[in-house]
Amino acid sequence: MNTDSGILIFHGVDEYDVYNTSIPFEYGGNTYLFGRVEKREEWATSHVRLFQRVNKDEYKLVQGSMIYPLEDPCVAYVCGEYVLCGTHVQKINGTVSIYYAYFYRGSDPLNLKYFTTGPANMKDIRLVQMRDGRIGVFSRPRGPEIEALHGSGSIVGFTTIASLDELTPDIIAHAKKIDGLFDNGEWGGSNQAYMLLDDTIGIIGHKSREEVDQDGIAQKIYDNIAFRFCPKTHTLLGLKTIATRSSFLPAPCKVPDLKSCAFASGIVTREDGMVDLYSGIGDVCEGRVAITNPFGMGWIEQ
Repeated sequence: MNTDSGILIFHGVDEYDVYNTSIPFEYGGNTYLFGRVEKREEWATSHVRLFQRVNKDEYKLVQGSMIYPLEDPCVAYVCGEYVLCGTHVQKINGTVSIYYAYFYRGSDPLNLKYFTTGPANMKDIRLVQMRDGRIGVFSRPRGPEIEALHGSGSIVGFTTIASLDELTPDIIAHAKKIDGLFDNGEWGGSNQAYMLLDDTIGIIGHKSREEVDQDGIAQKIYDNIAFRFCPKTHTLLGLKTIATRSSFLPAPCKVPDLKSCAFASGIVTREDGMVDLYSGIGDVCEGRVAITNPFGMGWIEQ
């Protein structure tokens, strides 16, 4: 494990865990991130808040900031606006009945407004600003019908739109599949997208599977992955695993079957040429570790 690693500390949310955050981003001379906030003993009852960095690996709640009814936030800067996306869960009698991706936008990340919803039961929809002005959209259908058609528990699709006003459930649902990502028994998705300098798109994502450990406990294994995608040819390039749960510092997990769960947030450049990889850990906290740039090149900072 790289020696430059840490577990993020969050102030202002006593008795709550913060995990599965967005990547840190700059605004107005400060560094912020959005984090999923939830009590350790609860599930699917989370909300998302904005935090400001105060020291390395240390953040504080932005008082008075919006409380978003979401899980697993991500942030992108497209067409001159910040876009926050996360999963909104609906329950009936305490049981999850359906979920959607909700999208918020605005020029000020401290004041974002809802503008559209993704298809029913689809998480991990990601956006990226392309060099030609279009917006790349990555989808992630999952379910029994997908598994019957493709063998894997989920797939990732890609399409483009000309503006955020074109982002609709139908457009997302009809994104064309990217072949070669997941094998039988696997599922996963995109977590953060980057417009690379060679006009391909870099993706930090997750790949998951179930295994039974030596104690006979079924484990949900979540690994951090990276790949490049060529939008001109609609082909996958250079898929690889960049981190597993053991790549990060020790930390507790919410339930025993998530002890091997590392849900990627994304990467941020460093002054030494490495990148900081951020990842949720065990549905309890957020980890960081310095790694070699998995794309082998830079990207257009947005």
